[in-house]
This record gives sequence, C-alpha cells and structure tokens, in this order.
Amino acid sequence: MSTFEELGLSEQTLKAIKSRGFEEPTEIQARCIPLLLTGEKDILGQAQTGTGKTAAFGLPILEKIDVHNKAVQALVLTPTRELAIQVAEEINSFKGRKNLNIAAIYGGQSISLQIGQLRRGCQIVVGTPGRVIDHIQRKTLKLDEIEILVLDEADEMLNMGFIDEVQTILQEIPATRKTLLFSATMPPQIQRLAEKYMRDYEKITVSQKNMTTSLTEQIYIEVQEYEKLEALRRVIDLEDDFYGLVFCRTKNGCDEVAKRLANSGYAAEALHGDMSQSQREKVLGQFRDKKIYMLIATDVAARGIDIQDLTHVINYSLPQNAESYVHRIGRTGRAGKEGTAITFVTPSEYRKIQFIQRVTKTDINKKSLPSVKELIALKRERILTEIEKSVDPELKDDFMTMALLLEEQYGATELIAGLLRTQYAEQLDKSNYKEIGRTSPNLQKSTRLFIAKGKKHNMSPRTLVDYITKVAKVPGNKLNEVQVFEDFSFVSVSLNDAETIIDAFRRSKPGKRSIVSKAKSRPPRHTR
Repeated sequence: MSTFEELGLSEQTLKAIKSRGFEEPTEIQARCIPLLLTGEKDILGQAQTGTGKTAAFGLPILEKIDVHNKAVQALVLTPTRELAIQVAEEINSFKGRKNLNIAAIYGGQSISLQIGQLRRGCQIVVGTPGRVIDHIQRKTLKLDEIEILVLDEADEMLNMGFIDEVQTILQEIPATRKTLLFSATMPPQIQRLAEKYMRDYEKITVSQKNMTTSLTEQIYIEVQEYEKLEALRRVIDLEDDFYGLVFCRTKNGCDEVAKRLANSGYAAEALHGDMSQSQREKVLGQFRDKKIYMLIATDVAARGIDIQDLTHVINYSLPQNAESYVHRIGRTGRAGKEGTAITFVTPSEYRKIQFIQRVTKTDINKKSLPSVKELIALKRERILTEIEKSVDPELKDDFMTMALLLEEQYGATELIAGLLRTQYAEQLDKSNYKEIGRTSPNLQKSTRLFIAKGKKHNMSPRTLVDYITKVAKVPGNKLNEVQVFEDFSFVSVSLNDAETIIDAFRRSKPGKRSIVSKAKSRPPRHTR
C-alpha cells in the first residue's frame, strides 16, 4: 500500500495527516494500520526507533476511541518520561477536531496535576510504568475499560528494569484488550512476555535500516543554557554558506531565538504551530528561495518539510528522544550531499545524549567551538580570498579610474586599509562575540537555589527568571537549569550571583523569611 487513503482511515484522520505534511505511510504504518483497524489479532512489531511506529499505533487508536465515553480506553506504556511526552504530543497532533483528551503521566511531574487531568476524563493515557502503578494504587487511574494496550520500546523497558511493573499493570487490564508490543530487538524475555500476555498475535518485522544517514556528520557541543545563542552565532559564522533548520522545544523558544538572531542581522524566521497556514507557506517560500537561510522550528511544525540542500540541522534544544533526533537530523545529508547535525548539550543533559547515541547506534562526536580570536582569523582569511577573486589585471572601468585618482593622493597600503575598514570593520569586530566557557574559576563554580514559588503561584520558567531579574538585578542569561514544580522551583547560578540573589530577596522583605535560599540537596532522580 502506497497511500494513507488505502489503509482504511477516516476522512477526518486523513485531513489531520495531510495538515502535518505526510504523504506516504512508512513500512510499519502500511502493515500495522489495516490490521489494527479490521483484524482481531494482537501485534508483535519489531521496528527500530525512527520508523514511524507512533503513528502506526496512534492513528488506529484515534479511529477506535469512543469520544462520548470519558473513560480510559487506550493505554500506551513507554520506558522514559521523554518518550511519554513525545508520544502523547504526536497522537494529539493527529486527532484533528475529535473531542477527546490525551494525558501523559510520568514521574517528575506533579501527581496532583495528573490526577486533575484524569478526573476530568482522558480516553488515551501515555505513561511510564512506575507512575501508572502509582495512579492505579491511588485509584485515580481505572483500567477496566481499556480496549487497546501498547508496550512501546519494550526492550528498553527490559533494560531499565521495568518488566515486573509492566506485568503488574497487565494483570489490571481486561483480558479482552488488544495488545500491541513494539521492540527494536526481540530478546528471550520479550518473547516470553508476548507468549504469556498476548493472545493470537501476528509478528511484523520491518526491514532494518541505518537510522541515520552516513552523509551526516553528527557532533555535540557542551554549552551552558545561556551560552546557546552565542554558540549558534558562532556555528553560523564559521560557515561560508549556512542553510539550515534550528530546532527549539517550544513555540516561545522559536520566537525568541528567531527575534534575537534577526536583531543581530541574521536572515532567520520562526516556524511553529501558532502560525496560520498562509504565514507558514510564506515563510517556507522565503526559505526555499533562500531569501532567509535559517528556520527556527518546533518538531511538530517541521514534520513534512522537504527542502533540499540543507547544510545544517541544529538541535538548539535537545530532542525529547532518539526518534525525534533521527527525524531532525535526517533532513540534512540528502541527495548525495554531505550535511552536519549539531546538538547543543548542557552539562545536566550529558546522559541523554549518551542514551540517544546508544539507541541510534551512531557516533556523535564531541567538538569545541573556536575562540573569538580563532573565529576572527578565519573570517579574515575568508575576506582575503574574496578580494583575491575580484582582482582583474584587465579591469578598465570607473573603479580603475577612481583607484588611480586615490593612488595619487595616498599610499597603496593606506588606501587598501581604509577600504577594508569601511567594508569589513563590523565583521571583524571582536566585541560582537562573547567568549564561551572561559569564565573565571570562581564564576565557573555554581550552586542551586530553592525558590518557594511554583506553578500554583503562576510561575513558569520565563516568569521566574523575570521575577528574579527584577528583584536581584541579575541578568536572566546567568540563570541556568530553571525547574518549576507545583509548589517550589530551583535555579542554578554562579556562587557570586547566588549571594547577590539571596541578599536581594532578604532585603526586599525585611523581617520576613526569604523565599530564596540555597538548596539543601538535589531532589532524587525519578526513574518512573
């Protein structure tokens, strides 16, 4: 089957697919969707990350949900919170105008927030095993009306030690359910799980292929969060002819990065879901015509974009999971041309880039950005090369006449220096750049602050940064690893700035207990 129309999907779902820019189903989609829509068998699918399996099970789930029934009818289990979020967002992007709710439940997020979502009614739940069990035990998640169960990346759940929890959940779900198990590999434990908990099933194995193109050089660069924009400018200025996609996690992030680049003279535009279709088409047209050479996009907005000759894909924000990474970087290195994929990684994200590297089975090499001095030297060489190409001994026009007149008044060296200054002073100005990762030893040391305000106080990462900046007069770009929870928040800053912030908040309300203090310890890392 070569089109989505042939798979048996409804007109409403086909419209949602078309709006996302997808034209043809992948192999796993073409083989799974008809079976899930009309067949009675369970499905055991062996498919790598990046093959489109989320849509392979997400689209049939959306077709089978009874929108008039607010009970949970489909449960998708994933090994990590990042994948839970990604799968929920992906399914949500396909629902179109269907009146149904999708909830992602995972450790690390306020459980009271999740309880509220579940009580309001969610037909589809995507979650990690540990947090799903938490809700089952609290009786906030009822599974007695589950019709479809999906175990996504089952081998990763095995590797992370979640199989016992998965089996506990399976025992809570009606035996009449339809079960879908997807796994990149089929170790004996996964096979035994299928034999024990799945009814008559059909095994589907899609052809194994390289997850990432060999024509794409993959590297990562360690930076602090506040250094990312400077790092991006450095990457762009290193290239003779940069033409690429820059991925941010949020719509606001896209707008902010695009605005700051444009204010610095770069031809960049944002692309995200809040834009109208006419705005989107206009921006894509400018990009294809190379009137702009950078698109700052979210994952969802960039799906379906097919633009040739991209030199770079920049992960300004780390992808949620390996599948997103594959989708992103697969947009460069096409049609026999080499491309480069660069991922910015903050110190706290190092384990995530290792995980992506392991799952994709590819080398992502660490590299450093050039210093300001090295970058200026490179730009100087580039300018000299351009000038040498323009020299023509046979030239006899107005420019030659002007040159002869000027040569009579000035020496050749002084004349050339003046012209170079007029043309290239801005490009070679070192003050245009800030050093990255070269702060003083004292400033390199950081500490974590506890702030007694969170989501219930209408705080978001941005409003929290603005609040601290307003009270303490510490620039927002010096605040790192901002985490906002229900009742409180955390932020990392240098030791010097930490003292400034604590003192400022103490003085802002004399006689009262300050809402800012040094965090006693980092909260336990959630694995659920």
